[in-house]
Parts: sequence; structure tokens; C-alpha cells
Amino acid sequence: MNRQTENKIVLVTRKSRLDDLIQRFNTEGQARFYVEHLGADFSDYLLEHQRYRQAVFDAEQSLSRHGRVQVVDRAFVPNFVFGGQDTVVALGQDGLVANVLKYLTTQKLVGVNPDPARWEGVLLPFVVRDLDRVLPEVFAEKRRVREITMAQATLNTGESLCAVNDLFIGPRSHTSARYEISCGGQTEQQSSSGIIVSTGLGASGWLRSVIAGASGIVSALSGAADDAAAEMADFSWESDYLYFSVREPWPSKTSSSAISFGQVTPASPLTLVSQMPENGVIFSDGMEHDFVQFNAGTRATISLAERRGLLVV
Repeated sequence: MNRQTENKIVLVTRKSRLDDLIQRFNTEGQARFYVEHLGADFSDYLLEHQRYRQAVFDAEQSLSRHGRVQVVDRAFVPNFVFGGQDTVVALGQDGLVANVLKYLTTQKLVGVNPDPARWEGVLLPFVVRDLDRVLPEVFAEKRRVREITMAQATLNTGESLCAVNDLFIGPRSHTSARYEISCGGQTEQQSSSGIIVSTGLGASGWLRSVIAGASGIVSALSGAADDAAAEMADFSWESDYLYFSVREPWPSKTSSSAISFGQVTPASPLTLVSQMPENGVIFSDGMEHDFVQFNAGTRATISLAERRGLLVV
């Protein structure tokens, strides 16, 4: 096949649910037996898998006409070395786009929906058949690119972690997190289920559910409608601030709950000092296995990341 350019294209894929089942049960037959033995429909796993494999094949064929293609599984992305001029294509769900974007610097990311009938695809504006049109436009810099604001946790241990959607700071398991929190000139000791810090891109995810739950409680107790969610309307992907929310803060003799929700800005970062002897973690974008430890004495400064994600739209 004659390709039109020598530009490098990195196609990031993921495992299907069937792949995960086979990894767990060794064979497709054993996976089928397990699922059907519980009374579930195995055909949906097969259909999803077949459609995704076909989408991967079609995407490879299309991309190969426009450049040099390297296929990388999502599991290897944290350790993969992207070239500065690479164009990255993520073929999967919205979460795959977020998980890939935080490891990029100058590279543009194209989100492709492999199964529009199954996945809503907020971050997946394209389908496989669009690639023949989109890639030449990306190479020629004729496609619009949105600069995505990211969050960053910087630790006094020298470690750091970026997030495209959100950061979680708290306990590894369902226990209480103990820490000192400082923001906007206020400082207090807290005990809670942890803290969520959201970007504008992540506002429709975890932060949305937090606000919905809080609004529901306020409405039930006061008998009046609460439209707190409306305040998020201007929280865009490019916003120069973040929102933080403390989950279930516990007011007691030694802990307070005055600092429970607010903005993180360049002039007002969020600072947290862990008081947990063990099992304290910070992870991003729902990837619990990709974390940094946040144990006693560790200071985390939560701020806007200096770099921004580049998402092709």
C-alpha cells in the first residue's frame, strides 16, 4: 500500500470485555459458560468484541494510507514514548481519550468512536470512516483543536500526576481520609471520604454526580429546588480554574467541614497535607492502579497543569 506521507500515527486501542473475560477464564468457551451459567446474555459480549475488532482493522487500513502506523494497547500508554510530532488516534470510549491525553505534550489527539450505536462518545467526534478525511486535514493544520485544561498534583516527594477529567485524593479503600486542607487563605483539619478535583472536561462526570447528590439533599431538607448544577454551565474544557469538592466531611472535636467546595485558580491552589499512616493515594481519571502514594507527611499542591491537551474536533 502506498502511503501519502511518512508522518507517524499512533493508534491506541483497548481490550474488549470479552478480552478481559478470556484473560480471566483462559478460553472463550469457559467465559461463555461462566456468563450463561449466571443467566446473562453472552451474545452481547461477542457482538461488542466483533464490532470493535472490525473497527480496529478498518482504522489500521485507513490510517496506513496516510502515514506510518503503530498500534499501542492502552495498558502500555503510561510507559510509551510518543514522538513530538506524532498524531495520536484513540479508538474506544470517552475514558480512553482522557487516559491517553494526560500522557501527551505537543501531540494532537483524534478521538474515534468504534461503535456509535453503543457509546455516546462526548469526546469521540469521529467515526472510523471519517479518518480518510480528517487525517489529511490534521496534517495540514486545517482542523480545529481545542486546548484542554488539565489538573496536576505536585508532591513534596518529587512526584506529580496530571488529570484530564479529575483527581481523587483520599483513602485506597472505603475508610476515612485524614489531612490538613488549605485554600484561599483558610486552613483546617479534615476527616472525609476524600476529595475530588475536576477539570471542565470532567465536569459532566464525577463532579456532576457529586453536585446532583448534594443538590438532592438540599432540596429534600429545605423543600425548595436547588439549581447548583446551573453554576457549572460556564465551566468549559478551556476554563482557567478547577473545582474541588470534599466528599462527606466529618465535623468533630478534631476535624472541621467549613472548606467543602470551591475553585482552584492559578492564584489560589489547593494544598493538602496527609495525616494517614498508610493507604493514602492520589489517582486520576478513574485509573485506580495508576496512583501516587499520599501518606503521612506528604504535601500535595493541586493546581492547573502548565501543559494542555490538544483534542482535534
